[in-house]
Amino acid sequence: MPSTVIKHFSYDPVAAILTVTFLSGDVYAYKNVPEKIHKSLKTAGSKGRYFNKFIRDTFEFEHLE
Repeated sequence: MPSTVIKHFSYDPVAAILTVTFLSGDVYAYKNVPEKIHKSLKTAGSKGRYFNKFIRDTFEFEHLE
């Protein structure tokens, strides 16, 4: 199911970085994200809700674009 907030996301398991591209065009890199969080995001019925509950205010991030 497409997200109304998230356009795309990718995960680097070696660096434990989750990169999220939002529909607004903003790109953020979330640091020290466990692989299980990435897997759960992939399977979440609502990507935006999962992101807001488990990622947004939990992990340090860097605004890339």
